[in-house]
Amino acid sequence: MKKLLTLVLAVAMLLSIGAVSASAEDLNIAYMPNYASLWSVVTGIQMGYFEEEGLNVKLVEFADGPTIIAAMESGSIDMGYIGPGAHKLCINGRAKIFMLSQIGNADAVLARKSRGIETYADLKGKKVGYSSGTSSEMILQYALEEAGLTMNDIQAYEMEVSSLVSAMVSGSIDACAAWSPSTATIIASDPDDIFSMCSNVTFADRSVSPASWIVLSGYYGDHQEIVLRFARALYKAMDYGSDPANFEQVAKWVAAQCGVDYEIAAAQTGDAAWPSSAEIIAGAQDGTIEGYYKVQQDAFIASGAVEKEVPVADYVLFDIMIEAGK
Repeated sequence: MKKLLTLVLAVAMLLSIGAVSASAEDLNIAYMPNYASLWSVVTGIQMGYFEEEGLNVKLVEFADGPTIIAAMESGSIDMGYIGPGAHKLCINGRAKIFMLSQIGNADAVLARKSRGIETYADLKGKKVGYSSGTSSEMILQYALEEAGLTMNDIQAYEMEVSSLVSAMVSGSIDACAAWSPSTATIIASDPDDIFSMCSNVTFADRSVSPASWIVLSGYYGDHQEIVLRFARALYKAMDYGSDPANFEQVAKWVAAQCGVDYEIAAAQTGDAAWPSSAEIIAGAQDGTIEGYYKVQQDAFIASGAVEKEVPVADYVLFDIMIEAGK
């Protein structure tokens, strides 16, 4: 009788585990292969925070934010991470932001001194690579504006980020606008010649560079509870990842996901100030985060990337940021 009871309990336990596993929600989550994109989501996976929320996260790599939004619109991606440049698509109504990831400093304009480039004005007439619709294009435009130049004053070459690296390293272009870790790879290829002309901090007086987690309106309307659970898991991951004592471990996870050496991932820990859940919740409640997105939108309007002002609350889900902390 005792053996039978033990067997019944064991079977019940297995059935219970199977039921939990079967009820887990499968999610396809888009990311870009860098520390800024992965620092919270890879931590959430490794620490089991998504699993605790009944979510089974599958990471899918993309090159940039606009491509991620297009994939979401096709139905292959549920939620995703975007850098600063793609936020104009959210302002224009194509997606909604449900979580601030960080305020970044990962973008830079790089140039070769051997091509006669020392100042922004020297970019005139030069071959300059950039990635259209991303933060790469944004920071290049800011640099040109400093010298009273526009994209028409340079030989602008639109290309994917991977192509930017190869074109700059080979010397087929004179300068480029890219983001980490591509910037570090480019400089390391010829540190005596290639230098960074500017970064996001250079233009902090006119622009901030928020990176965010996004979702389509339709998906959010049908799966609000899933988005909330994903946000709760992100908060747990942010609290772990924002602690400097854990930077080394997070960098190891990022390096493994991206298939790069640890040193490359670790070098990116300075690309932003990594926020805790308390900082994001407080910022969502007191208007600080709304201010970030408003400054960003104003910069898009000034550059012509966005036609008219849109209330920030129309595309940023502050309620999720606050509710996920309860």
